[in-house]
Amino acid sequence: MPETLAELIREQAAERPDRPALTFEGQTWTYREIDERASRTAQGLLALGVQPGDRIATVVKNVPAFFDVLFGAAKIAAVTCPVNWRLSPREVVQIVNDASAKVLLISEEFSDALTEVEDQLTTVKVIFVVAADDRHDVFGEWRDTYPADDPRVPFPVECVALQYYTSGTTGLPKGVMLSNANLFALTDVMNDQTRFTEDSVNLVVMPLFHVAGAGWATYGFSFGAHNVMHRDIDLAAILHDIEHYHVTHALFVPAVLQFLLLTPGVESTDFSSLELILYGASPISQDVLVRGIETFRCRFVQAYGLTETDGAVVLLPAEDHDPNGPNRHRLEAAGPPMRGVELRIVAPDGTECGTGEVGEVWIRSPRNMVGYWNMPEATAAVITPDGWFKSGDAGYLDADGYLYIHDRVKDMIISGAENIYPAEVESILMEHPAVADVAVIGVPDEQWGEAVKGVVVRTPDADVTDSELITFCRDRLAHFKCPSSIDWAESLPRNPSGKLLKKDLREPYWRGRERRVN
Repeated sequence: MPETLAELIREQAAERPDRPALTFEGQTWTYREIDERASRTAQGLLALGVQPGDRIATVVKNVPAFFDVLFGAAKIAAVTCPVNWRLSPREVVQIVNDASAKVLLISEEFSDALTEVEDQLTTVKVIFVVAADDRHDVFGEWRDTYPADDPRVPFPVECVALQYYTSGTTGLPKGVMLSNANLFALTDVMNDQTRFTEDSVNLVVMPLFHVAGAGWATYGFSFGAHNVMHRDIDLAAILHDIEHYHVTHALFVPAVLQFLLLTPGVESTDFSSLELILYGASPISQDVLVRGIETFRCRFVQAYGLTETDGAVVLLPAEDHDPNGPNRHRLEAAGPPMRGVELRIVAPDGTECGTGEVGEVWIRSPRNMVGYWNMPEATAAVITPDGWFKSGDAGYLDADGYLYIHDRVKDMIISGAENIYPAEVESILMEHPAVADVAVIGVPDEQWGEAVKGVVVRTPDADVTDSELITFCRDRLAHFKCPSSIDWAESLPRNPSGKLLKKDLREPYWRGRERRVN
């Protein structure tokens, strides 16, 4: 396996130059063509004065030009910084300036908005757009003025190759620095479960500014697979392309899986080519998981990890996904750690928790990030001197070493001195046929400190009352865990990885209070 991003595309172009590497909107590029585009990009960046370690920022939808930058920057030992295009222009400027990016690539649909704040970009020398624009150079036209000569600038494995930014659900986004060594540390180990080959057809629909997008695509490239990429998440297009391109592998966050199951045509789509669906990045209800297994009829593997661990460090194997088998209780688990990964569950006082005891999940892995960009104090707060990363997730280990995630530590509800993990309640509510989506939050309560509230999206044409849902929970959970009230919503706010933005849901209830717990 390659050890750097630059080696990855060089080796694939040498070994399978004429194999399809990437298909996008009906056009396909071979591995040779992707490698040549990367070399042209690298030569252009050198001409702009980009040096090893410099940052190149992207604010793009899922487009092929992203990989020109990713692999082109790697060929000169520069760092790609994918930025969430859903952020406001002000937030984009904050991240690009924080990264000290010298070059910025944007999709044309963001050009007008960015123009309003362009004068606030303090380090950017050149802005390119993916398609035609009156104010900036078109990336492809600029790229193709340079020769396809690989500069082969040395790029040691310990050097930072990618810098994602955290979603910023609390505070400002932080730049997560991932080295080449992080990116490729467990590729072979993960393939024990994913089983990629050069004949695989890999569906890439998650946004490339997220590890579930760029990481999954890079993973497909690592095995010489054919990657079929979508600009956006389009549920009908996903069903079409699985059948049309004979997709074998796909990664979906649970929210996408959930809504695919409700998409017209899902019942008549031919899923016979599918070999694997990897899912993760946010909690999944057992109801959605079981219906997904029954509908797609392929191997399901769950991945648990964080941006700071470059994605997956825990996998729930396909064999633990039989809803009628002896291990069906493991459908609630994240899975055992991958080979080369260590887990600890740590109590608030720093002591290690026993089997079945809930605490914070700590991870030690060769995929743990280098640190947060220009934030040594924040880095020291989450990485211990002996290399343990404090995830901020609450969970426990069972007697077999399987990890169960309860929730984010900060999302825990404390009601009457009882600790309540919303994900557990959400999983039960999702079993109700009238519930399409749900979030459980803590709201102020004068008697108990916090009360449990469910915010629910109904399935189409569903007829259900607050009291019916509360009773449904009480038949299945301890009463103190159950919602005391239900609010109804048309949709729930989520970040691009599918995680619920619970701070947005909580805000109206806690507004005006100095403390966000009672």
